[in-house]
Amino acid sequence: MTGRAPAAGSVRLVVRGRVQGVGFRWWTQRRATALGLTGFVRNRPDGSVEIVAHGPVGTLTHFEADVRDGPSLARVDNVDKVDIPHEDLDANIFTIR
Repeated sequence: MTGRAPAAGSVRLVVRGRVQGVGFRWWTQRRATALGLTGFVRNRPDGSVEIVAHGPVGTLTHFEADVRDGPSLARVDNVDKVDIPHEDLDANIFTIR
């Protein structure tokens, strides 16, 4: 075994549906933190939610699946995903902006 860390990546997810006013950002922060991801989540003026997350590729895939389900009060209609270069994120936390 080489002891190498899993490949890391960064993604931007734009989530549309009933995702504001239903605890979506708080839920996203808790889920990302539980998975050891870093990044942020924020509401956008158009009613969508933007998520930028960084971590192991497999964990990001699992996180994206969770986001597509969302918390119980939300209704996720669509998630646009873009792989992005590692942004200048705080390497230790996942924040709500």
